[in-house]
Amino acid sequence: MLRTVSAALAAVSALALAAPAWADTLVDNVDGITIDAEGKVKRFSGLIFDEEGKVTAVLARGDKRPAVDYRLDGKGRVMLPGMIDAHVHVMDIGFAALTLDLSATTSLEDALTKIRTFAEENPGRPWIIGRGWNQEKWGLGRFPTAAELDTVVADRPVWLERADNHANWGNTLAIQTAGVTAKTPDPSGGKIIRDAKGNPAGVFVDNAVQLVGKVVPPPRPEDRDLAFAKAQEVLLGKGVTAVADMGTELVDWNTFRRAGDAGRLMVRIMAYADSIDTLEQVAGPEPTAWLYADHLRMPGIKLYLDGALGSRGAVLKAPYHDDPGARGLPLLSPSQLRNLMSRAAMDNFQTAVHAIGDGANAEVLAAIEELSTSYKGDRRWRIEHAQIIDPVDIARLGQHGVIASMQPLHQTSDRLMAEARLGPDRLAGAYPWRSVLKVGGRLAFGSDAPVEPADPWAGMAAAISRTDAGGQPFGGWFPQETVSREQALAGFTSDAAYAGFAEGRFGRLVPGERADFLLVDRDPLFASPDALRETKILQVWIGGVKVRGE
Repeated sequence: MLRTVSAALAAVSALALAAPAWADTLVDNVDGITIDAEGKVKRFSGLIFDEEGKVTAVLARGDKRPAVDYRLDGKGRVMLPGMIDAHVHVMDIGFAALTLDLSATTSLEDALTKIRTFAEENPGRPWIIGRGWNQEKWGLGRFPTAAELDTVVADRPVWLERADNHANWGNTLAIQTAGVTAKTPDPSGGKIIRDAKGNPAGVFVDNAVQLVGKVVPPPRPEDRDLAFAKAQEVLLGKGVTAVADMGTELVDWNTFRRAGDAGRLMVRIMAYADSIDTLEQVAGPEPTAWLYADHLRMPGIKLYLDGALGSRGAVLKAPYHDDPGARGLPLLSPSQLRNLMSRAAMDNFQTAVHAIGDGANAEVLAAIEELSTSYKGDRRWRIEHAQIIDPVDIARLGQHGVIASMQPLHQTSDRLMAEARLGPDRLAGAYPWRSVLKVGGRLAFGSDAPVEPADPWAGMAAAISRTDAGGQPFGGWFPQETVSREQALAGFTSDAAYAGFAEGRFGRLVPGERADFLLVDRDPLFASPDALRETKILQVWIGGVKVRGE
């Protein structure tokens, strides 16, 4: 599907982590910032790490500098822990960068122009594959159609993923190739958008996506290797040194293992399996050990309870304000959810449950309450997204060690759509970051990349301001739900590590943890939201090895 990968992978190999860190290295003269065990900010001016790439000392100004093998001058620059993105789709990041990207399109016409151009520039591709379209952003007021795609590409199948990963748009040839007709029923947890005669109109929501997706030619192993290399490039470019990969397929795990075996695995990956089958094939009876010097581990499973707001798949307690006939698409029954969570918990696997609507969040919280009576200990039940929570349910997030894994950029991207979907009277529990902390819940911040850019700096800016890159809305959208700069930084570092059972290994610059750090051009604890978004990454170090920068 993609071109040769040898040159690209050779470039990645130049940054590989096969070589050990320098022995007893002091990076001195830095304006260092980290998060301590109590979640407080600690400042320092020097960092020492050993040949295993682990921090051995953190030095304050005035502390005596010991003799070391190597001393590097930080030139007064800001040193931070490497950023951790608590929710991404690693392989999708790479493939999105290598295929048709519609995320910047502002109208249907704009998207169709880009699709036509891409098809003309890639005449040898048997399918036109891409992602990122959003009919709400276009102001279309409806889903796009296959007939509209046919006007620009009719000679090859076209299959395009929506920005939220919960719907796909295909042309007529793609639908015909899959054999989907007016007689094809909607699958459980899915919906075929149809025209007035009942024929597939072009968009498939949630579980209906696989009706066409099953006939799309899969990437070859070398395509996957290239996509992974590209994903690492994207992540490191924003200072992201570790991620939680949500929905890891077996082929994804094998791609990560190939990179690890070849010394090309740079970003640390906490991989959450896409299914019980994958969990059993990869991990067997318990979470895997940490592999490749704390670079790869499978600690649990990702479950999907509902869809997304944009495609009206998020499960709500009451009907959608802008579509009274819809309440969302449940992807699991209450019994199925509890059975899967119980199956994982029996073998000490962590569960991360996708729940966006207030109905879905209430259901997963109820399941956690029930299962916590049987499965004791430190479970760290995760709810992925937790976007819309009924205010009466928010206090439940402070119980049973629940972690709300949330994505600040979703709030800025989705606020107008959320207002339309929910109406003015049901927004009090929308993206309730500060409320989660108030009731004793834990936050972990991420991006959901490639749904949003893998940009922790933009994420922190949104978290402290509730405004978008244009400063809108003035004063912030429900500003009472902002968090402090310190909490935002912890959400993308120490708390994100904690959410994946990685504390003590990375996430903070403290003795015993890996020397994963950044040198940047500004202090995030003093920068304005606009300035935060413009943060420049000067150097990236992982395990005491510089992998990016001068």
